[in-house]
Amino acid sequence: MLRPVTKVAISGNRRQQGYLPEIDRLLRLLREAGIAIAIERRFADYLADEGIAVDACEIVDSPPADAGAAISIGGDGTFLRTARWIGRLETPVLGINTGHLGFLASYTPAESAELVDMLRLGRATVERRTALRVDVGDIPDAPTLPYALNEVAILKDDSSAMINVSVNIDGAHLADYLADGLLVSTPTGSTGYSLSVGGPILFPTLDAICLSPIAPHTLTLRPCVVGGDAEITAVTTARTSHYRVSLDGVSFRMQAGSAISIRRADFTPRVIRRLDDTFAATLRHKLLWGVR
Repeated sequence: MLRPVTKVAISGNRRQQGYLPEIDRLLRLLREAGIAIAIERRFADYLADEGIAVDACEIVDSPPADAGAAISIGGDGTFLRTARWIGRLETPVLGINTGHLGFLASYTPAESAELVDMLRLGRATVERRTALRVDVGDIPDAPTLPYALNEVAILKDDSSAMINVSVNIDGAHLADYLADGLLVSTPTGSTGYSLSVGGPILFPTLDAICLSPIAPHTLTLRPCVVGGDAEITAVTTARTSHYRVSLDGVSFRMQAGSAISIRRADFTPRVIRRLDDTFAATLRHKLLWGVR
């Protein structure tokens, strides 16, 4: 369960045209509820430029350790960035959707009053999710936050030729994936990119990792689910000099023939959900699950 919140950290994207009055209202409702507000600096600068008063808010570069919750304002991509920003603090994140589908950022700006009461009273559940850590060695382009809440994508780089991804699980060889790429996804990410390439839907609180090939050369290569404590090593070769690795859409290039290691991260992202909100309901409403 969520503890009553007295301070929130807020992060958001800088494309909020059409939602600025609702964001202004959210800040006002938080202040009226006695909840202190810390806003990520880039988002605060954007809001100030758009005429939203942030003078009474704390402006921060790093998330404050004393925040009881974080609010992500944007789409699912913004939610993923907020989760990486929070990182090891494991502050529970609430997503307000001003983007498209809103699978992770599942609440609307119109629900602000209800959400503020939910935070103030602690009337919500907190789901623990799996994140992945990626070790790529010493390369200049490696991300400073090498984590993924959705998926790690191993992809070909600017070429029509397939790549070969040789995968070991806990040191034992699994398969050579001759394909356009390979997705290593969390249960949270199973309804994203992985689903679009034929991967299974996993309930997000499962302790598991899914491997889904992208356009494999042979039909005998199917999605595979392994335990959440598995260590996955992938060595990728290609006709070109490089291939690409993407962590929740943040991509960088790797030298062909190099290896990456993927394992469960050493922290646990936490997602805030209403007491009556379930993953089954989300499947039905967002993906029209079972609709005829």
